[in-house]
Amino acid sequence: MSNLDNIPAMLDAMATQLDELISRNDLDNPVMVGIHSGGVWVAEQLYQRLSINDPLGSLDISFYRDDFTRIGINPVVQTSELPFGIDGRHILLVDDVLHTGRTIRAALNELFDYGRPASIHLAVLIERSGRELPIEANVVGQRVELQPGEHIKLSGPDPLRLEIKRDT
Repeated sequence: MSNLDNIPAMLDAMATQLDELISRNDLDNPVMVGIHSGGVWVAEQLYQRLSINDPLGSLDISFYRDDFTRIGINPVVQTSELPFGIDGRHILLVDDVLHTGRTIRAALNELFDYGRPASIHLAVLIERSGRELPIEANVVGQRVELQPGEHIKLSGPDPLRLEIKRDT
């Protein structure tokens, strides 16, 4: 079993880190938002492990991507759902893999279109090298070093599985 196979242990560790982050920073009544689609799957699992009062939110950043004109629209655009106001709220933003930072930048742009949060804390299941923007996760399930041409993909939602893929 590779260390990528124990997703439940990663999620448990992330939930513990999030509890500590909430307590240490005195985050009153935080809300959780997952980024479609893998980030929503991870957020659903974390949401079940934490005591968060508001419903889980989700973002589809398709129209906020900086490569939108180059790659075109995602064939399956989902709706963003934020069933709570974000002005003055503490947001726990969740994604599956942090690589270049561009997905997170797009999510931040979309969140700020909804209002001005008090703070945003990033939680990712996997953090890998290759950052192109100065974005850092507050909570990480696992850090992974990949070779050039390798990518990590989360499939799911039930069960969640991580797989390393190679460019062909």
